[in-house]
Amino acid sequence: MEMRVHSSGRKKLPTFLPYLILVVIWAVMPAFVSTRFWLNVFIIVFVKIIGAVALRTLSLSGAPSFAHGAFVGIGGYIAAILANNFGVPAYLTIPIGAAAATIIGVVTGFPFLRLRSVYFVMSSMFLGIAIVYVFSALKITGGVIGITYIPGFFKDMKAYYYFFLVLTIVSCAIMYRFEFSRIGVTLSALSQSPDAAAAMGVNGAYFRLLAVGIGCFFAGLSGAAFAHYNASLSPSSFGMLPTLWFIMYIMVGGNDKFIGPILGSIILVIIPQASRAIGQWAPYATAGVMVVAAYLLPGGLASIPETIAAVVKKRRLKRETAMTDAGRGG
Repeated sequence: MEMRVHSSGRKKLPTFLPYLILVVIWAVMPAFVSTRFWLNVFIIVFVKIIGAVALRTLSLSGAPSFAHGAFVGIGGYIAAILANNFGVPAYLTIPIGAAAATIIGVVTGFPFLRLRSVYFVMSSMFLGIAIVYVFSALKITGGVIGITYIPGFFKDMKAYYYFFLVLTIVSCAIMYRFEFSRIGVTLSALSQSPDAAAAMGVNGAYFRLLAVGIGCFFAGLSGAAFAHYNASLSPSSFGMLPTLWFIMYIMVGGNDKFIGPILGSIILVIIPQASRAIGQWAPYATAGVMVVAAYLLPGGLASIPETIAAVVKKRRLKRETAMTDAGRGG
């Protein structure tokens, strides 16, 4: 990938560079931080990244889903049931759990495709609540207690760490390619002007359903993989609160850029753990980051470089204007 050149003549860094830096950092992280506690935190970060990017992918057509956490749970529960009740190995339960989340997402999402704005949000919210109630009611899912003793597939924490790192890289690469493909561009057009897209012959229902399928697949994939790592599942882990956290990861990181959900997940998962030393004040650290992002960074954390560049440019222009005025005065 070549570097682009600005009109000012300066070269712009390649678009893949931030992602490459993140991959390198995470790849060498266990060499510096290898305690079981922090490896667990980093694995949770990877799971949240996949879920948050999946929600962004699902929302490309302008219809965010409030049932996203429930579809993470579908992948997890299907994988756990297959492993515990039928002895299916993890390398099969994980893709099957992802496929099940996709099928259920497409089937249940089809009736809501014509709904827009707040009506779609409300219907997806009710769907998510209904799915969690099903988790709590069925005997095979363990009822309100959930499922325990789910078999894992590694014994070493570092092996789990690199498994989830690779899973995150591959998942994000696929969703990145999807977003910036012709289909992704069409979905963006649908989100901006559904009527104009329909007038050009775009089948909005088909493309929205495709986005739902891709988003639910990776949501289910993250849930299925995490079920084998965590060894237990509970219905309360997949209700409205996890979905709201996914939305916050996207908003804090930056909704306008693909890297936004990635940055938001990293910051909002790690900060509460890093601030445990301040005890009861730890939640305020997370709240502080969210307030700063909301008021000072409308574009999220991903907009920091652009914000800094804009401030520097403004100051440079102001300085040049002052020097020009001084020269004229002289």
